[in-house]
Amino acid sequence: MKPLQLTTVIYLDNHATTPCDRRVADEMMVWLVERFGNPHSTSHEMGRQAADAVAASLSVIAETLRVPDDTVVVTSGATESNNLAIDGICRHPRQKRRHLITSTIEHPAVLDVARRLRKDGFRVTEIGVHPQGHALAGQVDLVQLETALDDDTALVSIHWANNEIGTLQPIAAIAKLAHRFGALLHSDATQAVGRLPVDLHATDVDLISASAHKFYGPKGVGLLTFGGGVQRRRVRLKPMLVGGGQQRNLRSGTMSPANVVGMATALRLATSEIEATTEVTRKLRDQLFESLCDAIDPLELNGSELNSDRLAGNLNILLPDVEGEAWMAACRDVAFSSGSACSSVDANASHVIMGLGRSESEARRSVRFGIGKFNTAAELEQAIRLLSEAYERIR
Repeated sequence: MKPLQLTTVIYLDNHATTPCDRRVADEMMVWLVERFGNPHSTSHEMGRQAADAVAASLSVIAETLRVPDDTVVVTSGATESNNLAIDGICRHPRQKRRHLITSTIEHPAVLDVARRLRKDGFRVTEIGVHPQGHALAGQVDLVQLETALDDDTALVSIHWANNEIGTLQPIAAIAKLAHRFGALLHSDATQAVGRLPVDLHATDVDLISASAHKFYGPKGVGLLTFGGGVQRRRVRLKPMLVGGGQQRNLRSGTMSPANVVGMATALRLATSEIEATTEVTRKLRDQLFESLCDAIDPLELNGSELNSDRLAGNLNILLPDVEGEAWMAACRDVAFSSGSACSSVDANASHVIMGLGRSESEARRSVRFGIGKFNTAAELEQAIRLLSEAYERIR
């Protein structure tokens, strides 16, 4: 096999994935090469070492998110976690309620599960968000949410931070409303964990989903927490994967100690560095926006204002006369995107941007940048030059 020809690209797509922190990779290597035992084979020392490493890692994750150790399930990533949370609650044999509430701008890993439940006879309500131009653009309309809630609502599933426009949801207020009607709250916190102080006790959120590769950990591993709010409400989940009884029968399959250690290490590091990372990414993000505004006129922001409830490294912009896909094709030395990485195979325009009240044409002229903790001012200056030159060529 011929070696891959790699080219240097300035990576500004940290909402799609982040590079694995080398400190994380170093911790993982030990459990891949030297201490490679099966954590479920505890009849010998290698297995017991692996089991202890997994248990210690889960304690780190639980302590960071402020939930009990026994409420963390390791999955393959947030997509599986979202499926397990939503399907697991709604389809549990003892679940009598048949109503699910979510928002119109959720990730496909939530919306597709909701729409499958609708086909199977469940009642599903997709509530809107405040439109572009509103002070709370991109946030869930709490009046709509309260109106939609009733005594048949089993679950509310609202993301913590949006993966395209970076808007932060009023998650504690959403939890309060859901619990008033006896419903549980699940939040896809994939973009929030490791980027924001996520405290499940303070916010009283019942379940969250997350992926390690969004906070500088390995791909292929994620988590679901359940029953970790202030009241520790009982959460019954119908398993998706059966066959071994691992993880209290909630998710069968051999766990990877290397991935679990990697996820815990990445979460610990990202959480301890949140303030510094936020300061750096916000400064670079603002620099990028200001420079692009100088080069492209008129340029509009999608979502909430940059200094409001928005992820520090997120920038989503509307171009005046060029489609995002064309700009991306003309500037291959810079990695950015026109929407969710998980829906890039879909030719449809972004449902998130149209959920703000934008037209399909405007959605196709929108692009997303995600600044990460390893981006530098020097490479950002180079990226601005390349982006500006590419835009001039195709306009």
